[in-house]
Amino acid sequence: MDLSIIVVSYNTRQLLDDCLRSLYAAEAPPGGMEVIVVDNASADGSPEMVRQRYPQARLIVSDENRGYSAANNLGSAAATGDTLLFLNSDTVVAADALVKPLRYLQDHPAAGALTVRLVYPNGERDPDNHRGFPTPWNAFCHFTLLSRLFPNSPRFNGYFRSYEDFSAVHPVPVIAGSYMMMPRALDRQLGGWDETYFFYGEDIDYCYRIHEAGYQIIYYPLVEVVHYKGASSGLRKESADIARPPKATRVRVAEESVRAMRVFYRKFYSDKYPRPVTAFVLAGIQVRGWARILKHRLT
Repeated sequence: MDLSIIVVSYNTRQLLDDCLRSLYAAEAPPGGMEVIVVDNASADGSPEMVRQRYPQARLIVSDENRGYSAANNLGSAAATGDTLLFLNSDTVVAADALVKPLRYLQDHPAAGALTVRLVYPNGERDPDNHRGFPTPWNAFCHFTLLSRLFPNSPRFNGYFRSYEDFSAVHPVPVIAGSYMMMPRALDRQLGGWDETYFFYGEDIDYCYRIHEAGYQIIYYPLVEVVHYKGASSGLRKESADIARPPKATRVRVAEESVRAMRVFYRKFYSDKYPRPVTAFVLAGIQVRGWARILKHRLT
């Protein structure tokens, strides 16, 4: 089989329905594809909806929410395709969003992963799907707004790399796990997703390890996928049809994003930079985290 598509779901019934409908309406690879839905103990009827409307999908239902990385690993362990596509449930794919990227990945063995142009429902490009690594310098320029003052400078805009040509296929350091296509053999080689991360940061971690293994990551903007970004986590509301999750959920998501950044920095950067730099970075992560958490507590 050419392609195994792994969709993780957690209380995103309507979004998941839209996602699966678009997948089965899209052009399928010549060698066939399978869709594996991993449900993280949803309480909104998502598993029942999948069984009723998409019996051709393979459904794996967890008895607890173990997080995004663990769910992806469950899906990849069950996959039989030569290529994996990790896809968020809050996406809607275009008709050509499977075959064209898959063909590129198959034709370029130096590519260890690939993503497409992710856009919000209003057509705006999702910047988190085209990033550099959050080195201390890149993070400093981003959070002090130097990147906005010098948007065309590789020196000051290494975080979102807005100086690059977003209409052309090119390598990029970091892509989002919202749409990440990669060879199944490489996923096995790297040991899958790091389950230390519950939600957020796991895609940056995986991209780092893909580069360490000697592969490129490709930004392939020749097809688009709509991303209702944050709708499943409660940090963004793109549609009146999507209920905003409760405050406690939004605070938990903010807390996990802060924890993920600390995990990533300690794992990959703490031994590469002097201790004062590490202390400064970790303090900055914490302060920014407090601000985000406070925002969600007050709204």
